[in-house]
Amino acid sequence: MFESLSDRLQGVFQRIGNRGRLTEKDIDEAMREVRRALIEADVNLGVVKEFIGAVKERSLGAEVLKSLTPGQQVIKIVNEELVTLLGSEQVPLVHANQAPTIIMLVGLQGAGKTTHAAKLAVHLRKGGQTPLLIAADIYRPAAINQLQALGKQINLPVYDEGVGETPPKIVERGVRVARDKGNGTVIIDTAGRLQINEELMQELVDIKALVKPHEILLVADAMTGQEAVNVAREFNEQVGLTGVIMTKMDGDARGGAALSIRRVTGVPIKFLGTGEKIDALEAYYPDRLASRILGMGDVLSLIEKAQSQFDENDAKALEKKVLSGKFDLEDFLSQLQQVKQMGPINQLLEMIPGLGAAARKQDVQVNDDDLKQIEAIIRSMTTEERRNPQLIKGGRRKRIAKGSGRQIHEINELLTQFKQMQKMMSAFGKGGFPGMGGGGGGRGRFPGLPF
Repeated sequence: MFESLSDRLQGVFQRIGNRGRLTEKDIDEAMREVRRALIEADVNLGVVKEFIGAVKERSLGAEVLKSLTPGQQVIKIVNEELVTLLGSEQVPLVHANQAPTIIMLVGLQGAGKTTHAAKLAVHLRKGGQTPLLIAADIYRPAAINQLQALGKQINLPVYDEGVGETPPKIVERGVRVARDKGNGTVIIDTAGRLQINEELMQELVDIKALVKPHEILLVADAMTGQEAVNVAREFNEQVGLTGVIMTKMDGDARGGAALSIRRVTGVPIKFLGTGEKIDALEAYYPDRLASRILGMGDVLSLIEKAQSQFDENDAKALEKKVLSGKFDLEDFLSQLQQVKQMGPINQLLEMIPGLGAAARKQDVQVNDDDLKQIEAIIRSMTTEERRNPQLIKGGRRKRIAKGSGRQIHEINELLTQFKQMQKMMSAFGKGGFPGMGGGGGGRGRFPGLPF
């Protein structure tokens, strides 16, 4: 979402970073560029003015102008102020002292409440909880069926009473069922409504009064820009929000809502929806998002994604293979399938410092179809060929190309690249890469990652 903003900011930083000294004029010019970039990203104008004012005031101080590395000091200030703008610290979900914790999702129609009710349930289950989903949207056709289908998909219970009862009564009885069955969390899927619809807004007020939810989360579409900020303000005034789930953060919108919503409304973002998959929901960390925007990557989130997908025992067994030089195409295929589970490859690249920006700068297109093609080639090999790639000569290459629907030169390229990767892994395991920690046992690698 922040590709354009990130590229613009990195361009500004590169220019000021190349100068040995900075003058007030240099900082003014840089701040004009930053201001323009933020406005084009659809950040609230008042927020932009406040942000630029804070950065400029600090940048004109002695810590920058008299510094040996003034450009780096300005970048540090921008990063710190951006983290402050985004909310300073993560605000986790509230947990009730006495179960169940009640979470009510609200928002406009089409914002993705039903889908994100299921995504949130999956996220909470990873923490050891068994949420009960309550279908309280009796107005949208098939809303109840959709939640039931999602419940079956993720193997979690859904409470519904059809469309014959009022949402407050459905929710009240659903919470009672959760309490009786020992569900630690309740997630209420409410109907989408305009903030100007007084009758439907009153319905949310009635539900709130009846079951006293511990969390009232607005599901907001990031691609609606500043309208998402306006919606958050209105819902907060009428219902009292405790947080926001910002959806479609993997889209191509300008993303200014995420940079404005906390400062304008005072309501913290708690989760980011980052894709269509049922597990594409991330806890929101202001410092990590700031790092992504400034092109500094997000290694912590990458490691967490990896640790959620890779089994520790499998990782140790793989490490032994790498260190002994026995890593083969079967191992590679297994790792490829697990990497695919971590999310779209472009999102993973953006988490590695400098790599996403470098790929965009060189116009390198890396997509999930590339992984599928590699997978098809390897699957067209016999088990013996995967374990001993050196066996794959002319006739075998023709057969593999035909079986995978690829060209022979693509088979040749994959085998050449794999051979190079084997050499690199062998050197890596023996400490052959200076500055990476080196020295057997895989020290210096990202914890939880298979490489």
